[in-house]
Amino acid sequence: MKREHLGSRLGFILLSAGCAIGIGNVWKFPYMAGEYGGAVFVLFYILFLVILGLPIMTMEFAVGRASQQSPITSFKKLEKAGHKWHLHGYAALIGNYLLVMFYTTVAGWMMHYFFLTAKGTFVNLDTKEISTVFGDMLSSPFTMIFWMAVMVILGLLVCSFSLKNGLERVSKIMMVALLVIMIGIAIYSICLEGGKEGLKFYLMPDFSKAAEIGFGKVIVGAMNQSFFTLSLGIGSMAIFGSYLGKDRALLGESVNIAVLDTFVALTSGLIIFPACYSFGIKPDSGPGLIFKTLPNVFKALPYGRVIGSFFFIFLTFAAFSTLIAVFENIISCWMDLKGISRKKAAFYNCIAILVLSVPCVFGFNIWSGFTPLGSNTNISDLEDFIVSNIMLPLGSLIYLLFCTSRYGWGWKNFKEEANTGKGLKVKNWMRPYLTYILPLIVMIIFVIGLIDKF
Repeated sequence: MKREHLGSRLGFILLSAGCAIGIGNVWKFPYMAGEYGGAVFVLFYILFLVILGLPIMTMEFAVGRASQQSPITSFKKLEKAGHKWHLHGYAALIGNYLLVMFYTTVAGWMMHYFFLTAKGTFVNLDTKEISTVFGDMLSSPFTMIFWMAVMVILGLLVCSFSLKNGLERVSKIMMVALLVIMIGIAIYSICLEGGKEGLKFYLMPDFSKAAEIGFGKVIVGAMNQSFFTLSLGIGSMAIFGSYLGKDRALLGESVNIAVLDTFVALTSGLIIFPACYSFGIKPDSGPGLIFKTLPNVFKALPYGRVIGSFFFIFLTFAAFSTLIAVFENIISCWMDLKGISRKKAAFYNCIAILVLSVPCVFGFNIWSGFTPLGSNTNISDLEDFIVSNIMLPLGSLIYLLFCTSRYGWGWKNFKEEANTGKGLKVKNWMRPYLTYILPLIVMIIFVIGLIDKF
C-alpha cells in the first residue's frame, strides 16, 4: 500500500502540534500547575520539555520517517534480524487505546460547555452555581456518553478521508483559530481585578510551597506532563514522521512543535490563574479547574457569551485535533497490520472506541464507588495513571534505547536520518547524554513516581 504524504511543511508542523496541543495544554497543564505549586512546576515542566521532550520527539520522527510505517510495524522494519524491539509496537497500540478511553470523555466536556455557553446557561449564575454545573454534568452518564460519542464519530469520520483532505486541512484551520482567541482572552484575564496574585502564583517560583507538596511529586508530575503534552512514547509522533519528506532535518522540526506547544500551555495558564484569584476559585481544584473558572471570566466580559462560545468551540478543536491524531495512529496501525482500507479501519475502530470509552464515563457516576487508586479516584484516574506514569515514560525509554544502542537501530542510523534535510542538526557531542544520562533520568523519575504513588 503506497504511503500517503502531507501536502506542506506547515501542514506537518500544525498537524504534529495539533497532536501535542490539546487537552494536555489547555485542560491538564493548568490543573497540574495548580496542584503542584504553580511556578516551580512550570520551571521543571519547561526543563523536561528541553532535556527530554525534544530529543525523544526527534527520535520518534526519525523512526517513523526511516521506516515509512506505523508504530506497530516501524521497529520491525528497522531492527536487526531476530531482535524483539517490534513488540513495543503492540504496547504503543494499547497505549493509544488507553489514551482515547478517557480523552474522548474530556473532549466531550469541551463540546458540552460550548453549547451551555452559547445558550446562555452561565449568564445569571454566581461562582458557586457555575461550579455546580460541572458536578451536574459528571453525574449524568447520558450527557457524557452523548458528547463522547459525537467526538468519536466526528474524529473517525475525518480520519476516514485521505490525509490531505481530512487531517491536514482540518488541523490548519483549528490551530490558527485557537491561537488567536487564546491570546486575546489571556490579555483580558491578566487585567482582571485581583489577577496579579494569580500571575504571582503562576510566574514567581515559591520553593517553600513546592517543599510542602514534596519536590519528588512536583518533579515526577512535571516530567509526566511533558511526555503527556507531546504524546511521546506511544508512537503518536512517529506516525507523522512516516508522512514527512526528506527536505527538513528533524531536530529543528521538533523545536518548532515544542515551542508552539509550550506557548499554548503557558498562555492557558495566563488565562486560568489570574481568573482563579479574581473570582476566588482555588487553583488546586483539579480536573474541573477550567470549567469552574472560565465561565466566570466570560460572564464578566463584554460580549462574553459570544467570546466564551468561540473559546469553548476552539478548545473543542484543540481536543479534537489530538483525538484525530491518536485515531490516525490507531487506524494506520490496523492498515499496516491487516492490510485493510482506511475507511474499514475507521469503521471498526469507531465501534471499538465507543465501547472502550464507556467505563470512564461510568466512573464519574454509576461506578463512582470504584476507587482504584485510593479515595477520591476513579476509572479516569486509573487510565490516566497507566498512560502518563507508565506507558509514556517506558515507551519513551524504548525509543531512546532503540536509537542510541548498537543492539537497536543505533546512533549512526538515527543521526543520519535525523540530520537529512535543512535545519537544526543532531551533534555528536549529544551522544553521551542521550545514550547514558537521559535513559537514567527517565528511569529514576519513573521509579520515584511509582514509589510515591504506592
